[in-house]
Amino acid sequence: MRILLVEDDRHLGESLHRALQLAHYACDWIGDGDQVLAALVATHFDLLVLDIGLPGRSGLELLRDIRSRHIRIPVLLLTARDSVEDKVKGLDGGADDYLTKPFDLDELYARIRMLLRRDNDHDQNEPQCGNIRLDCKAREVFRDDRLVELTATEIAILEALMRGGGHYVSTKRLEDSIYSWGREVESNTVQVYISRLRKHLGNDAIENKRGVGYRMLT
Repeated sequence: MRILLVEDDRHLGESLHRALQLAHYACDWIGDGDQVLAALVATHFDLLVLDIGLPGRSGLELLRDIRSRHIRIPVLLLTARDSVEDKVKGLDGGADDYLTKPFDLDELYARIRMLLRRDNDHDQNEPQCGNIRLDCKAREVFRDDRLVELTATEIAILEALMRGGGHYVSTKRLEDSIYSWGREVESNTVQVYISRLRKHLGNDAIENKRGVGYRMLT
């Protein structure tokens, strides 16, 4: 899953960026609100973590602009303002949830998991395709109820496929699920990981269609 973090405080931004990557999310960090719309148009993100107190253009103004353009993405607001009025403004402006600073990382992770689950109607905490089940919270994969040892990257690609609901997922979309900006993408990276997944889950678990992408077979 890929997250866009918008936080102008360098110390906090670096800490959150590192924490989200350690939690196995592909995370891109922007400190300037003026770059956000361009990033959302150019790249698929599964969640936007947006600080309200941005210099110049506030996070609330940016959020209203995002919603006016009908960009459908779950938004978690970060705010140092704990008044009811400010929270209501954020929710009325199109936010899906908010978190008041300072906060605990475990609470941040829990809010992110909730929003990602909410945004996928077909997905509960443990999506299943045939005999393959993914525990999103524990980051564990089971085949016929037996634990399958997969790397974090393999699980990220598998999750993107399982969230596809049986539809083809493009190679670009799969790349976006595992890479953040600045990381070089090898031309055959997805193909290599799909091959590894098939060895673990069975050759018939994942189907590919040239020029279209890959999908899980249910």
